[in-house]
Amino acid sequence: MTTAIGAKPAERQTSRSFAAFVPIVLRVLIGILFVVMGLNLIFNFLPQPKGPMSPGAVAFGTGLAASGYMPVLLGGTQAIAGALLLLNRFVPLALVVLAPIVVNIVFFHAFLQQSGLVIAIPVAAIEIYLAWVYREYFRSVLTMHARPFSR
Repeated sequence: MTTAIGAKPAERQTSRSFAAFVPIVLRVLIGILFVVMGLNLIFNFLPQPKGPMSPGAVAFGTGLAASGYMPVLLGGTQAIAGALLLLNRFVPLALVVLAPIVVNIVFFHAFLQQSGLVIAIPVAAIEIYLAWVYREYFRSVLTMHARPFSR
């Protein structure tokens, strides 16, 4: 068995096993975040932020709430996709479903409420990292010239 120069086999095995847990830990963290925040959109159990919100952010939130269905749709989508991540079921599908939500979160905070970028950027980075880790599952979706299956 070959090892890196100066590394003992046990040290190499430990570092490999640690790296294997990174996607799992990040998947669980982002899953918890989306379950909690999705349920909060529906049931509104977390306290509102104390700081002032920009007029654009207030208008955006008011418009979504006035539609009557968007908070429930977004919250339900986030909670279900987050639960799929937590349960390690249909992870690529959950990542695809969450991708436009993450993009919207980043743009909302970039243009309307900059204080939230502290959370939005790491969430986007985790989403991108997990998409990279699960990239093999996206290959067939990214086929340029797809043809329907024939019977």
